Amino acid sequence: MRIVICPQAFKGGLRGMEAARAIATGLRRVFPSAEFVLLPVADGGDGTLEALVPAVLFPTTLPSPLAGEGQDGGLHATSVTGPLGEPVQAPWGVMAGGSTAVIELARASGLALLPPERRDPLRATTFGTGQLILTALDAGYRRIIVGLGGSATNDGGEGIARALGARFLDAAGLDLPPGGAALARLARIDLSRLDPRVKEIRILAATDVANPLCGPEGASETYGPQKGATPDMVRALDAALRRFGEVIEEELGVDVLTRPRMGAAGGAGAGLFALLGAEIGSGADIVCDALGVDAALEGAALAVVGEGRLDWQTAYDKAPIAVARRARAKGVPVIAVAGSLGPGYEALLGQGIALAEAATPAGMPLAEAMARAAELVADAAERAGRQAATLFSLTVAPLS
Repeated sequence: MRIVICPQAFKGGLRGMEAARAIATGLRRVFPSAEFVLLPVADGGDGTLEALVPAVLFPTTLPSPLAGEGQDGGLHATSVTGPLGEPVQAPWGVMAGGSTAVIELARASGLALLPPERRDPLRATTFGTGQLILTALDAGYRRIIVGLGGSATNDGGEGIARALGARFLDAAGLDLPPGGAALARLARIDLSRLDPRVKEIRILAATDVANPLCGPEGASETYGPQKGATPDMVRALDAALRRFGEVIEEELGVDVLTRPRMGAAGGAGAGLFALLGAEIGSGADIVCDALGVDAALEGAALAVVGEGRLDWQTAYDKAPIAVARRARAKGVPVIAVAGSLGPGYEALLGQGIALAEAATPAGMPLAEAMARAAELVADAAERAGRQAATLFSLTVAPLS
Protein backbone atom coordinates (compact mmCIF):
# COMPACT_ATOMS: atom_id res chain seq x y z
CA MET A 1 0.00 0.00 0.00
CA ARG A 2 1.35 3.42 -0.97
CA ILE A 3 0.39 6.67 0.77
CA VAL A 4 1.26 10.05 -0.75
CA ILE A 5 1.83 12.87 1.76
CA CYS A 6 1.59 16.41 0.36
CA PRO A 7 1.38 19.05 3.11
CA GLN A 8 2.27 22.71 2.93
CA ALA A 9 4.52 24.21 5.56
CA PHE A 10 2.76 24.74 8.89
CA LYS A 11 3.56 28.43 9.20
CA GLY A 12 5.51 29.17 12.36
CA GLY A 13 5.64 25.49 13.30
CA LEU A 14 6.96 23.04 10.69
CA ARG A 15 8.60 23.33 7.30
CA GLY A 16 6.97 21.35 4.53
CA MET A 17 9.26 18.33 4.76
CA GLU A 18 9.14 18.41 8.56
CA ALA A 19 5.33 18.32 8.37
CA ALA A 20 5.44 15.46 5.87
CA ARG A 21 7.75 13.42 8.09
CA ALA A 22 5.60 14.06 11.15
CA ILE A 23 2.52 12.89 9.27
CA ALA A 24 4.38 9.80 8.08
CA THR A 25 5.45 9.06 11.66
CA GLY A 26 1.84 9.04 12.81
CA LEU A 27 0.56 7.03 9.87
CA ARG A 28 3.24 4.36 10.33
CA ARG A 29 1.59 3.49 13.63
CA VAL A 30 -1.54 2.67 11.65
CA PHE A 31 -0.07 1.33 8.40
CA PRO A 32 3.37 -0.09 9.35
CA SER A 33 3.91 -1.89 6.04
CA ALA A 34 2.91 1.03 3.80
CA GLU A 35 5.28 2.86 1.50
CA PHE A 36 5.23 6.62 1.93
CA VAL A 37 5.88 9.22 -0.75
CA LEU A 38 6.73 12.55 0.84
CA LEU A 39 6.03 15.46 -1.53
CA PRO A 40 5.52 18.68 0.42
CA VAL A 41 3.88 21.32 -1.75
CA ALA A 42 3.39 25.08 -1.79
CA ASP A 43 1.25 27.67 -3.55
CA GLY A 44 3.78 30.22 -4.79
CA GLY A 45 4.27 31.90 -1.43
CA ASP A 46 6.50 31.02 1.49
CA GLY A 47 7.84 27.49 1.21
CA THR A 48 7.84 27.28 -2.60
CA LEU A 49 11.62 27.20 -2.83
CA GLU A 50 11.87 24.54 -0.12
CA ALA A 51 9.14 22.45 -1.74
CA LEU A 52 10.87 22.39 -5.10
CA VAL A 53 14.54 22.35 -4.11
CA PRO A 54 15.39 19.65 -3.46
CA ALA A 55 12.46 17.35 -4.06
CA VAL A 56 12.87 14.44 -1.62
CA LEU A 57 11.10 11.11 -1.67
CA PHE A 58 11.48 9.15 1.58
CA PRO A 59 11.30 6.19 1.84
CA THR A 60 9.66 4.72 -1.26
CA THR A 61 10.29 2.40 -4.16
CA LEU A 62 8.56 4.87 -6.50
CA PRO A 63 11.14 6.56 -8.76
CA SER A 64 11.28 10.35 -8.40
CA PRO A 65 9.13 12.14 -10.98
CA LEU A 66 11.91 14.72 -11.04
CA ALA A 67 14.71 12.32 -11.97
CA GLY A 68 16.93 14.02 -14.53
CA GLU A 69 19.89 13.06 -16.70
CA GLY A 70 22.42 12.83 -13.91
CA GLN A 71 22.28 16.50 -12.91
CA ASP A 72 21.33 17.35 -9.37
CA GLY A 73 19.48 20.37 -8.11
CA GLY A 74 20.54 22.41 -5.16
CA LEU A 75 20.45 25.71 -3.35
CA HIS A 76 22.51 28.80 -4.13
CA ALA A 77 22.68 32.31 -2.69
CA THR A 78 23.34 35.59 -4.49
CA SER A 79 23.87 39.10 -3.13
CA VAL A 80 21.18 41.33 -4.63
CA THR A 81 19.49 44.66 -4.00
CA GLY A 82 16.91 44.38 -1.23
CA PRO A 83 13.50 46.08 -1.28
CA LEU A 84 14.88 49.42 -0.03
CA GLY A 85 18.28 49.28 -1.67
CA GLU A 86 20.46 47.51 0.89
CA PRO A 87 22.19 44.32 -0.24
CA VAL A 88 20.67 41.02 0.87
CA GLN A 89 21.82 37.43 0.45
CA ALA A 90 18.96 35.84 -1.44
CA PRO A 91 18.73 32.06 -1.78
CA TRP A 92 17.47 30.52 -5.01
CA GLY A 93 17.60 26.99 -6.29
CA VAL A 94 17.69 24.48 -9.09
CA MET A 95 15.30 21.57 -9.21
CA ALA A 96 16.53 18.01 -9.45
CA GLY A 97 17.28 17.29 -13.07
CA GLY A 98 19.12 20.56 -13.39
CA SER A 99 16.89 22.33 -15.92
CA THR A 100 14.62 24.57 -13.85
CA ALA A 101 15.65 27.45 -11.60
CA VAL A 102 13.38 28.39 -8.70
CA ILE A 103 13.15 31.91 -7.30
CA GLU A 104 11.01 33.28 -4.48
CA LEU A 105 10.35 36.99 -4.84
CA ALA A 106 10.08 37.20 -1.06
CA ARG A 107 13.72 36.17 -0.61
CA ALA A 108 14.96 39.26 -2.51
CA SER A 109 12.08 41.72 -2.31
CA GLY A 110 10.03 40.45 0.59
CA LEU A 111 8.14 41.94 3.47
CA ALA A 112 10.00 39.76 5.95
CA LEU A 113 13.25 41.53 5.03
CA LEU A 114 12.02 44.78 6.58
CA PRO A 115 10.99 45.60 10.16
CA PRO A 116 7.49 47.11 10.35
CA GLU A 117 8.77 50.64 10.95
CA ARG A 118 10.80 50.58 7.69
CA ARG A 119 8.13 49.31 5.33
CA ASP A 120 7.65 51.75 2.47
CA PRO A 121 5.66 50.54 -0.57
CA LEU A 122 6.13 53.92 -2.26
CA ARG A 123 9.86 53.20 -2.71
CA ALA A 124 10.24 49.44 -2.35
CA THR A 125 11.56 47.74 -5.48
CA THR A 126 11.60 44.27 -7.00
CA PHE A 127 14.99 44.97 -8.60
CA GLY A 128 16.66 42.23 -6.55
CA THR A 129 14.25 39.63 -7.88
CA GLY A 130 15.21 40.70 -11.39
CA GLN A 131 18.84 40.25 -10.43
CA LEU A 132 18.09 36.68 -9.38
CA ILE A 133 16.47 36.02 -12.76
CA LEU A 134 19.56 37.49 -14.43
CA THR A 135 21.76 35.23 -12.29
CA ALA A 136 19.75 32.19 -13.40
CA LEU A 137 20.08 33.30 -17.03
CA ASP A 138 23.84 33.71 -16.66
CA ALA A 139 24.01 30.21 -15.20
CA GLY A 140 22.31 28.83 -18.30
CA TYR A 141 18.79 28.15 -17.05
CA ARG A 142 16.00 28.73 -19.52
CA ARG A 143 13.02 27.62 -17.42
CA ILE A 144 12.39 29.63 -14.27
CA ILE A 145 9.66 29.32 -11.67
CA VAL A 146 9.08 32.55 -9.73
CA GLY A 147 7.00 32.40 -6.55
CA LEU A 148 5.15 35.68 -6.06
CA GLY A 149 4.11 35.61 -2.39
CA GLY A 150 5.28 37.82 0.46
CA SER A 151 6.38 40.96 -1.37
CA ALA A 152 7.24 44.27 0.31
CA THR A 153 6.69 46.02 -3.01
CA ASN A 154 4.01 47.75 -5.05
CA ASP A 155 6.02 48.57 -8.16
CA GLY A 156 4.23 46.45 -10.75
CA GLY A 157 7.39 44.43 -11.27
CA GLU A 158 9.11 47.31 -13.02
CA GLY A 159 12.15 46.68 -10.82
CA ILE A 160 12.38 43.11 -12.15
CA ALA A 161 12.28 44.36 -15.74
CA ARG A 162 14.69 47.20 -14.96
CA ALA A 163 17.28 44.71 -13.70
CA LEU A 164 17.02 42.96 -17.06
CA GLY A 165 17.56 46.14 -19.06
CA ALA A 166 14.14 47.79 -19.39
CA ARG A 167 13.84 51.55 -18.91
CA PHE A 168 10.86 53.46 -17.50
CA LEU A 169 10.81 57.08 -18.62
CA ASP A 170 8.91 60.22 -17.68
CA ALA A 171 7.60 62.83 -20.15
CA ALA A 172 11.06 64.45 -20.33
CA GLY A 173 12.69 61.13 -21.27
CA LEU A 174 14.37 60.73 -17.88
CA ASP A 175 14.54 57.43 -16.01
CA LEU A 176 12.06 57.17 -13.17
CA PRO A 177 13.40 56.35 -9.70
CA PRO A 178 12.57 52.89 -8.34
CA GLY A 179 9.36 52.17 -6.49
CA GLY A 180 5.64 52.15 -7.11
CA ALA A 181 4.94 55.83 -6.48
CA ALA A 182 7.11 56.96 -9.41
CA LEU A 183 4.93 55.04 -11.88
CA ALA A 184 2.39 57.88 -11.64
CA ARG A 185 4.78 59.84 -13.89
CA LEU A 186 5.40 57.03 -16.36
CA ALA A 187 5.23 58.17 -20.00
CA ARG A 188 7.15 55.51 -21.94
CA ILE A 189 8.60 52.03 -21.55
CA ASP A 190 11.82 51.35 -23.46
CA LEU A 191 12.54 47.65 -23.96
CA SER A 192 15.26 48.12 -26.58
CA ARG A 193 17.95 47.15 -24.08
CA LEU A 194 16.05 44.26 -22.51
CA ASP A 195 18.28 41.20 -22.22
CA PRO A 196 17.66 39.30 -25.47
CA ARG A 197 17.78 35.99 -23.59
CA VAL A 198 14.38 36.83 -22.12
CA LYS A 199 12.87 35.77 -25.43
CA GLU A 200 14.48 32.35 -25.11
CA ILE A 201 13.20 31.44 -21.65
CA ARG A 202 10.00 30.25 -20.08
CA ILE A 203 9.03 31.97 -16.84
CA LEU A 204 6.24 30.46 -14.75
CA ALA A 205 4.98 32.96 -12.19
CA ALA A 206 3.28 31.13 -9.33
CA THR A 207 0.69 32.92 -7.21
CA ASP A 208 -2.08 31.97 -4.81
CA VAL A 209 -4.12 35.12 -5.48
CA ALA A 210 -6.32 36.19 -8.39
CA ASN A 211 -6.45 39.93 -7.63
CA PRO A 212 -6.51 42.37 -10.54
CA LEU A 213 -3.91 45.09 -10.83
CA CYS A 214 -6.11 47.99 -9.69
CA GLY A 215 -9.39 48.85 -8.01
CA PRO A 216 -11.07 47.78 -4.75
CA GLU A 217 -9.67 44.24 -5.03
CA GLY A 218 -6.39 45.30 -6.63
CA ALA A 219 -2.83 45.08 -5.39
CA SER A 220 -2.70 48.41 -3.60
CA GLU A 221 -6.02 48.34 -1.77
CA THR A 222 -5.89 44.68 -0.80
CA TYR A 223 -2.25 44.31 0.23
CA GLY A 224 -0.88 47.85 0.49
CA PRO A 225 -1.82 48.35 4.17
CA GLN A 226 0.14 45.29 5.33
CA LYS A 227 3.16 46.71 3.49
CA GLY A 228 2.92 49.99 5.39
CA ALA A 229 0.61 52.01 3.15
CA THR A 230 -1.68 54.62 4.70
CA PRO A 231 -5.07 55.29 3.05
CA ASP A 232 -3.56 58.22 1.12
CA MET A 233 -0.65 56.05 0.02
CA VAL A 234 -3.03 53.31 -1.10
CA ARG A 235 -4.88 55.76 -3.34
CA ALA A 236 -1.62 57.09 -4.79
CA LEU A 237 -0.25 53.61 -5.42
CA ASP A 238 -3.46 52.44 -7.06
CA ALA A 239 -3.41 55.45 -9.40
CA ALA A 240 0.26 54.79 -10.18
CA LEU A 241 -0.40 51.15 -11.07
CA ARG A 242 -3.33 52.22 -13.22
CA ARG A 243 -1.00 54.55 -15.10
CA PHE A 244 1.46 51.68 -15.44
CA GLY A 245 -1.27 49.50 -16.93
CA GLU A 246 -2.38 52.24 -19.33
CA VAL A 247 1.15 52.78 -20.64
CA ILE A 248 1.66 49.04 -21.05
CA GLU A 249 -1.48 48.88 -23.19
CA GLU A 250 -0.54 51.99 -25.19
CA GLU A 251 3.05 50.91 -25.81
CA LEU A 252 2.84 47.13 -25.95
CA GLY A 253 -0.79 46.41 -26.75
CA VAL A 254 -1.12 44.17 -23.68
CA ASP A 255 -4.11 44.43 -21.36
CA VAL A 256 -3.11 44.01 -17.72
CA LEU A 257 -5.95 46.05 -16.21
CA THR A 258 -8.72 43.51 -16.67
CA ARG A 259 -6.84 40.20 -16.37
CA PRO A 260 -6.89 38.24 -13.10
CA ARG A 261 -3.66 37.60 -11.13
CA MET A 262 -2.00 40.79 -12.43
CA GLY A 263 -2.11 42.26 -8.90
CA ALA A 264 0.02 39.49 -7.42
CA ALA A 265 3.06 40.70 -5.44
CA GLY A 266 2.20 44.37 -5.68
CA GLY A 267 1.48 44.13 -9.40
CA ALA A 268 4.61 42.12 -10.21
CA GLY A 269 2.30 39.70 -11.97
CA ALA A 270 1.53 42.43 -14.51
CA GLY A 271 5.17 43.31 -15.12
CA LEU A 272 6.25 39.70 -15.51
CA PHE A 273 3.36 38.97 -17.87
CA ALA A 274 3.54 42.06 -20.06
CA LEU A 275 7.26 42.84 -20.07
CA LEU A 276 8.89 39.41 -19.80
CA GLY A 277 6.23 37.18 -21.33
CA ALA A 278 5.75 35.13 -18.19
CA GLU A 279 2.92 32.68 -17.73
CA ILE A 280 0.91 33.58 -14.61
CA GLY A 281 -0.89 30.71 -12.97
CA SER A 282 -2.09 29.01 -9.83
CA GLY A 283 0.96 28.54 -7.66
CA ALA A 284 -0.37 25.30 -6.24
CA ASP A 285 -0.88 23.82 -9.69
CA ILE A 286 2.52 24.99 -10.94
CA VAL A 287 4.20 23.37 -7.93
CA CYS A 288 2.16 20.17 -8.22
CA ASP A 289 3.03 19.90 -11.93
CA ALA A 290 6.71 20.54 -11.25
CA LEU A 291 6.83 17.91 -8.50
CA GLY A 292 5.00 15.28 -10.51
CA VAL A 293 2.18 14.94 -7.99
CA ASP A 294 -0.11 13.31 -10.57
CA ALA A 295 2.42 10.54 -11.24
CA ALA A 296 2.94 10.00 -7.51
CA LEU A 297 -0.81 9.65 -6.95
CA GLU A 298 -1.24 7.00 -9.63
CA GLY A 299 -2.31 3.80 -7.88
CA ALA A 300 -2.00 5.23 -4.37
CA ALA A 301 -4.28 3.98 -1.62
CA LEU A 302 -4.47 7.30 0.22
CA ALA A 303 -3.32 10.91 -0.06
CA VAL A 304 -2.77 13.27 2.86
CA VAL A 305 -2.78 17.07 2.68
CA GLY A 306 -2.22 19.62 5.40
CA GLU A 307 -1.30 23.13 6.46
CA GLY A 308 -1.14 25.18 9.62
CA ARG A 309 -4.79 26.20 9.51
CA LEU A 310 -7.58 24.83 7.37
CA ASP A 311 -10.48 27.26 6.95
CA TRP A 312 -12.73 28.82 4.32
CA GLN A 313 -9.75 30.46 2.60
CA THR A 314 -8.20 27.07 1.87
CA ALA A 315 -11.07 26.38 -0.50
CA TYR A 316 -9.84 29.12 -2.85
CA ASP A 317 -7.48 26.87 -4.81
CA LYS A 318 -4.82 26.65 -2.11
CA ALA A 319 -2.40 23.74 -2.20
CA PRO A 320 -4.53 21.25 -0.20
CA ILE A 321 -7.40 21.70 -2.64
CA ALA A 322 -5.12 21.46 -5.68
CA VAL A 323 -3.79 18.12 -4.44
CA ALA A 324 -7.27 16.91 -3.46
CA ARG A 325 -8.63 17.76 -6.90
CA ARG A 326 -5.89 15.74 -8.57
CA ALA A 327 -6.34 12.81 -6.20
CA ARG A 328 -10.10 12.76 -6.70
CA ALA A 329 -9.59 12.58 -10.48
CA LYS A 330 -7.57 9.39 -9.93
CA GLY A 331 -10.00 7.89 -7.41
CA VAL A 332 -7.59 8.31 -4.49
CA PRO A 333 -9.22 9.22 -1.15
CA VAL A 334 -7.82 12.28 0.64
CA ILE A 335 -7.57 13.19 4.32
CA ALA A 336 -6.22 16.37 5.89
CA VAL A 337 -4.11 17.08 8.96
CA ALA A 338 -3.90 20.69 10.14
CA GLY A 339 -2.52 22.64 13.04
CA SER A 340 -6.04 23.91 13.61
CA LEU A 341 -9.45 23.97 11.94
CA GLY A 342 -10.88 27.44 11.42
CA PRO A 343 -14.27 28.81 10.41
CA GLY A 344 -15.67 27.32 7.24
CA TYR A 345 -13.27 24.41 6.99
CA GLU A 346 -16.31 22.17 6.42
CA ALA A 347 -16.48 23.54 2.86
CA LEU A 348 -13.36 21.51 2.06
CA LEU A 349 -15.22 18.28 2.75
CA GLY A 350 -17.16 18.84 -0.46
CA GLN A 351 -14.02 19.34 -2.51
CA GLY A 352 -12.41 15.95 -2.31
CA ILE A 353 -11.21 15.91 1.31
CA ALA A 354 -12.96 13.14 3.23
CA LEU A 355 -12.01 14.20 6.75
CA ALA A 356 -9.86 16.74 8.56
CA GLU A 357 -8.08 16.33 11.87
CA ALA A 358 -6.69 19.17 14.03
CA ALA A 359 -3.36 18.71 15.76
CA THR A 360 -3.69 21.35 18.48
CA PRO A 361 -5.88 20.38 21.47
CA ALA A 362 -8.48 22.94 22.52
CA GLY A 363 -7.10 25.38 25.03
CA MET A 364 -3.42 24.61 24.43
CA PRO A 365 -1.32 27.81 24.42
CA LEU A 366 0.08 28.67 20.99
CA ALA A 367 3.68 28.66 22.22
CA GLU A 368 3.32 25.11 23.52
CA ALA A 369 1.64 23.95 20.31
CA MET A 370 4.49 25.40 18.24
CA ALA A 371 7.12 23.76 20.46
CA ARG A 372 5.40 20.38 20.19
CA ALA A 373 4.31 20.73 16.57
CA ALA A 374 5.92 17.56 15.20
CA GLU A 375 4.58 15.42 18.05
CA LEU A 376 1.07 16.86 17.79
CA VAL A 377 0.93 16.50 14.02
CA ALA A 378 2.08 12.88 14.24
CA ASP A 379 -0.65 12.12 16.79
CA ALA A 380 -3.27 13.85 14.64
CA ALA A 381 -2.11 11.87 11.60
CA GLU A 382 -2.53 8.65 13.55
CA ARG A 383 -6.09 9.60 14.51
CA ALA A 384 -6.91 10.60 10.94
CA GLY A 385 -5.34 7.41 9.61
CA ARG A 386 -7.49 5.20 11.82
CA GLN A 387 -10.61 7.06 10.70
CA ALA A 388 -9.51 6.67 7.07
CA ALA A 389 -8.92 2.95 7.55
CA THR A 390 -12.53 2.52 8.62
CA LEU A 391 -13.91 4.77 5.87
CA PHE A 392 -11.91 3.20 3.04
CA SER A 393 -11.40 -0.35 4.32
CA LEU A 394 -7.62 -0.09 4.59
CA THR A 395 -5.58 -2.69 6.49
CA VAL A 396 -4.27 -1.33 9.78
CA ALA A 397 -2.05 -2.35 12.65
CA PRO A 398 -3.87 -3.20 15.88
CA LEU A 399 -3.91 -0.61 18.63
CA SER A 400 -1.20 -1.32 21.19
